[in-house]
Amino acid sequence: MVKHEVHLRSAEKLRDLCFKNGGIYIKLGQHLGQLEYLVPQEYVITLRESMLNRCPVSSYEQICEVFKRELGDTPENIFAEFDPIPIASASLAQVHVAHTHDGQKVAVKVQHAHMTETAAADHATVELVVNTLHRFFPSFDYRWLIDEINDSLPKELDFLVEAKNSEKCVENFRKLSPHVANYVYAPKVYWNLSTSKLLTMEFMDGAHINDIKTIRKLGIHPHELSKLVSQTFAEMMFKHGFVHCDPHSANLLVRPMPSGKRNILGWRKPQLILLDHGLYKELDFDTRTNYASLWKALVFSDVSAIKEYSAKLGAGEDLYVLFAGVLTMRPWKRVVDQSLDHLVFNGTESEISELQMYASEYFHQISELLRRLPRVILLMLKTNDCLRAVNNSLLQGSSLDTFFIIGKISSEAVIDVKMSQSKSLLSWLNVRLEKILLEVRLWGIQIVLWIYQIRKALSWSDQGLV
Repeated sequence: MVKHEVHLRSAEKLRDLCFKNGGIYIKLGQHLGQLEYLVPQEYVITLRESMLNRCPVSSYEQICEVFKRELGDTPENIFAEFDPIPIASASLAQVHVAHTHDGQKVAVKVQHAHMTETAAADHATVELVVNTLHRFFPSFDYRWLIDEINDSLPKELDFLVEAKNSEKCVENFRKLSPHVANYVYAPKVYWNLSTSKLLTMEFMDGAHINDIKTIRKLGIHPHELSKLVSQTFAEMMFKHGFVHCDPHSANLLVRPMPSGKRNILGWRKPQLILLDHGLYKELDFDTRTNYASLWKALVFSDVSAIKEYSAKLGAGEDLYVLFAGVLTMRPWKRVVDQSLDHLVFNGTESEISELQMYASEYFHQISELLRRLPRVILLMLKTNDCLRAVNNSLLQGSSLDTFFIIGKISSEAVIDVKMSQSKSLLSWLNVRLEKILLEVRLWGIQIVLWIYQIRKALSWSDQGLV
């Protein structure tokens, strides 16, 4: 109890310090809030919950300065209506609701004043602190976090990059994942009202992904939504190689499919709306293939493949067990278990305390692992942590479907690569046979899941839309 209160007070002081300094410090706090495999839960909860869309706001006068500098006029003249009170505020910007002169309702994202000017000095200060701590305490090595912020922050500060990322994401689904494309949406960009510091987008009505009560009122079942989230990001990671790396609850909205489509039980089909496209990572061909192969191995408990692809991704041959644990948040004995639900996390107190124990016991090894891994894989870990938090809010844990979807899409991606690299008829036939055997295995798992879901669906129907 005393330990909990000490951690909680320290986390609140750290949050207040980040808020006071703003900008990069809030960004750093957000990163720390995602490291649930490394820092105590009190830090995760405090930093994650308070730093998504409730950050300090810029004054209306400061917002007007940005408008005059970027578009040459005040918000009142540029828009027919402009609400001076922001509906959300994050580390780098805040969002206002406005109406264009032709009556379109839009969301206007405005960068906090002087962010670009202060970013370099703030980065240098944080870098000095982290390097000094590492010098006196060699096991405290968070220089990788500074490197990541140094790489990603300039891109996040350029809202035109964000706008292009948004359009590229939608195009990838249209071309590479047409079966999912209608279920994933990104707001339309108003290019004539956007600059590097100011972004005008279509206003989106929807429920935040952690607002279970509203989601149910919309006629959408959280389980269906969880599957869509898993499928969306698995397609990005394993097939597109272009990944939205900040999918926390403030950046994900849901609404019913505009077509009104329903499933066989009468629940409305969800459409996932992706917001804040500032932080994306591209996975090159080898990284994408190795990452897909690793997740395939994790889902199917293939120890030799876990070891092989962990090493190829930078974990080395000595830390593959730890890498598997960080990716799945499950102990090694569960990772290698052959049971269908071996990776499922139910979020019980015993499971959470077990994770905290491992985080404390292997703190130095985890720090070493994070130091070794390429930055692109560190961003995949961050993305996984965000998605895990989303699943926890939707399902109070993870589900069999989550890992079935990951296993299916990662396996399809690996097979596609092998097919494209087949040089002879014999190798093509071998890959074709592997694909058939995989599909049979997946169908077997799917049948088990259907039986399980039908049994649960009967209880959902009894509960109604409560």
